[in-house]
Amino acid sequence: MDQLVTQATDRARPLWSLTITEASHRIASRTLSPVDLVEAFLGRIDEVDGRIHSFIHVDAAGARRAARRAADELRLGRWRGPLHGIPFGIKDNYDAAGLPASANSRARLGRIADRDATIVARLRRAGAILLGKLNSWEYGTGNGGEYHDTPFPTARNPWDVARFAGGSSTGAGAAVAAGTVMFALGSDTTGSVRLPAAACGVLGLKPTPGRVSRAGILPNCYSLDVAGSFTWTAADAALVLTAIAGEDADDPTTDAVVVPNYTRDLGTGVAGMRIAVVDKVGPLMPEPDAPMREALAAGLDVLKKLGCILVETELPVPVADCYAVSRFIGPPESAAIHEAEYRDRPEQLGFALRDKLHSGSMVRAVDYIAAQRGRRVIAEVMDDFLSGYDALVTFGAHHVAPRLGVEPEMTNFTAHSAMTPFNLSSHPALVQCTGFDRSGLPLHWQIVGNRFDEATLLRLAAAYEAATDWRATRAQLNGTDT
Repeated sequence: MDQLVTQATDRARPLWSLTITEASHRIASRTLSPVDLVEAFLGRIDEVDGRIHSFIHVDAAGARRAARRAADELRLGRWRGPLHGIPFGIKDNYDAAGLPASANSRARLGRIADRDATIVARLRRAGAILLGKLNSWEYGTGNGGEYHDTPFPTARNPWDVARFAGGSSTGAGAAVAAGTVMFALGSDTTGSVRLPAAACGVLGLKPTPGRVSRAGILPNCYSLDVAGSFTWTAADAALVLTAIAGEDADDPTTDAVVVPNYTRDLGTGVAGMRIAVVDKVGPLMPEPDAPMREALAAGLDVLKKLGCILVETELPVPVADCYAVSRFIGPPESAAIHEAEYRDRPEQLGFALRDKLHSGSMVRAVDYIAAQRGRRVIAEVMDDFLSGYDALVTFGAHHVAPRLGVEPEMTNFTAHSAMTPFNLSSHPALVQCTGFDRSGLPLHWQIVGNRFDEATLLRLAAAYEAATDWRATRAQLNGTDT
């Protein structure tokens, strides 16, 4: 395995450690072939994925065909754009034509998708190359624990393979961190993109609901599901979002608002931005780990030096109240979506999924309706609150990645976070690495923006990255397999 740690100063580093931005420049200038890039990632998968299990299915043959086609197009002068020849992976709740679509469930083994999810199709048209399907909690949902009773091994954290990679988009976060894909797609209902990004030290973006199509993604919760992305940098996230965003006739929830070029303003600076700072987690929510608090404070110092105007404040609705409301929306909607499987084939479902579907089926209709009314109130007051700022900075998860198999730590990692409020309020949010604790585990913060203003989030995240050197350190697959 390459022992490279610092990427910024080493021109000879392996191809799998390039950012999308770097690889795209090389491909466009004809100094890097998509064929060589794809082979580098397939080699990286062979080298490390036996330890981290980021993939459920690798489509090596399909990726090689696509890479040769991309190279042929370049030879003919047909450059499709900045994602031309860039390898990516998708969470196994996404459909990709001709590939297995099990969602890591025995109930769906043998299912082959007959068409691409909308945003997979958009990425292919942009020239991106699909490497395969990435690990996930069963059906992309669960109760926060891992019970090792699904068809495929649990994904592991590339920073410490004895640690949790976050859920439910487990393989997506692990894959980007370990360099088995250049970027990945996942889904976020109450944190399922941002939690793996937090655990694995990558950038996880949950766009505004309606910004990105959900067509072709196995639903978990109609009210809250959002498709999101995992990248190594903010600039890479901007490239991906530019390619996948936009109205879709197959998803009536998508909005017809104009999609900007998210890369355009990344380097324009953030001086004068008015940033709400929320460092109080509120009642009934455990305090964040000390290293997380220290990283937040240090990150705020960076923003201050960049000229941001920081305003200490509190959320208008306590995080714990938002989490409680979500418990009366997510589980019953999951139970309604998957009622037939739970009724007819419960023995084919793992414990975490059965537990969630069972609890969801016990929620009373009056409580579900009350929760949806409560959600509307939360959305209104949060919208009013955020409208006074360019962005909000707060905690994401309150803990570093927990030990695999230690259920209280794992469920607490999922539950103790400030992510759920922004699912309920429909605001875009991202998680970004802000350093490492003494054991080398990633730390992070969460940046939240106004609706359909992902551009400001990415601009702020890019400015922070440019002022720090955290992106120079790659995961080394430390720790002992358990």
